Order: sequence, then structure tokens, then C-alpha cells
Amino acid sequence: MSESKLAGQFFDAAIGLLQRVRDEEAGNVAAAGTAIADTVAAGGRLFAFGAGHSSLAAQDVVYRAGGLALMNLLAVPGTVGVDVTPATLGSALERVNGLAGAVLDSSPAKPGDVLVVVSLSGRNSLPVEMAMNAHALGLKVIGVTSLAYTEGTKSRHVSGTFLRDHCDIVLDSKIAIGDAELTHEAIPAPFAPASTVVTSALMQAMMAAAAESLAERGIEPPLLRSGNVDGGHEWNGRVLTEYGDRIFFRH
Repeated sequence: MSESKLAGQFFDAAIGLLQRVRDEEAGNVAAAGTAIADTVAAGGRLFAFGAGHSSLAAQDVVYRAGGLALMNLLAVPGTVGVDVTPATLGSALERVNGLAGAVLDSSPAKPGDVLVVVSLSGRNSLPVEMAMNAHALGLKVIGVTSLAYTEGTKSRHVSGTFLRDHCDIVLDSKIAIGDAELTHEAIPAPFAPASTVVTSALMQAMMAAAAESLAERGIEPPLLRSGNVDGGHEWNGRVLTEYGDRIFFRH
């Protein structure tokens, strides 16, 4: 069977983006990891938020093998995935003013905690207000976004600001406006988005940096093991019990 030329081009594009973020965002990734480690060491809690497909990268660091047990998903009903019907509702909710404040007010997040806000464009009301309100509440905010959108699009928030404007640390995914890496003369629309690949890699790199920072202080990172390896369930039971007051995905 012959290889697909376009499939190969997508892998090349994704690898190129991963190399860019590895090299160009190294300092920001390390800073984000240190901020997370600081919060863990101080007894604080960790939260991740994303809407639509940006939620995939947020979910990828919550309750998973090899991940920090303390990372919780800050979910906004109707925006977490395409399982909601109609799927277009999620996009509409991202543009609703006031929704983020209501979610934060009813969440367990407190001053000193960390909130990671994932939004590719960073221009919709929901992620902008989530970061803005979290900052006002005294949380440390880490934004994972594409700065290209701040230069080539207009904000949909009434303030005219983007996610990046309300973050303590920003990780730039380098994704081009439109999130499609490939074109073809016989295909009328661009295709093959790479934002999930790159954003998830940034999230996992940040978590690795956090684990490293904790280990350097002599603190064992509260990591989960795979439940599909011998002893995994017992290990996870110990960790989930020990840190139960900072874990909210079990309630």
C-alpha cells in the first residue's frame, strides 16, 4: 500500500510546531511548572479549563496515568465536548458574558490556587472572563493559547482584550489562525488541524516541569499510575486518599 503524501505532510507540520514550542517556549513552560509546584508545595489546588476542542488538552491532564493527581477540571456545562446536542451550542456558550463568573463562584477554587486556561484563539468571552475573574479572585492564571490570533483577529469580549492579557504566564502554541496545516488544489478548504497535538504537548511538558520542580525540593510529586499495571490501583488509592482534600473529580 502506498503512503499518503498529505498524511506525511501533516506529521512534518506537527513535528515542526512541536520543535518550535520546545525551543521558543522553554522558559515559559519552566515558569508554569514552577508556579504549579509552588502551589502544590503550599497546599493549594490545581484547575484546568478549556471549551470546545480546547477542552481536550485540559482534560488530558486530569485523572490520568502519569499525571498529577491534584489537577481538577473546571467544567462549564455545555462547553466540555461535542457530546452536547446540538454541538454548536458549545460555540455559542463561549460567547456568553457572565458565565465564567458564575462557574468560578460555585467552584472550590480559592486564592493561591492555579488555574490553567486553554483557548486556541483566546478571543471569546468565556476564556477571557474566566482568566479575568480568576485573577481578581487571587488565583495564579496560566494561559495556553496562540498569540497569532491576538495579532490577526479581534476580541469578542466587550473589553477588547484577549486571554493573554489576564494571565500571569502565557504559553504560545504557535498555531496559525484557522488551525489548519494543509491545503490542496483539489480541496477547497484548508484542513488537518494541529492545535490538539501541540497544546496537549505543552500541557504535558508543563506538568513534567512541575514534577521536576517538586522533586528538586525533595517533595514527591503526587502522581497517578496506570490502573492497567500491577499495583496501580493500590498506588492510586493511596495518593487519592492522601490528597483527597484537594481532589474534586471524585465527588
